Amino acid sequence: MATKKQFPLRLDPKLYAALERWASDEFRSANAHIEFLLRDAVRRAGRLKEQDSSENSETIEEI
Repeated sequence: MATKKQFPLRLDPKLYAALERWASDEFRSANAHIEFLLRDAVRRAGRLKEQDSSENSETIEEI
């Protein structure tokens, strides 16, 4: 598994609280939900490279 980039992120406390509630509703941690939201936004903007076929085949095999 690839190592994830770590960096500090400063958020307004009210925004973070809302994200925590939303993440809880989706059964995710706040960190995982923020990553999910960012990934979705970047994908929708057309700025995320599609996964290569080897990554897709591994995902299918795991299911």
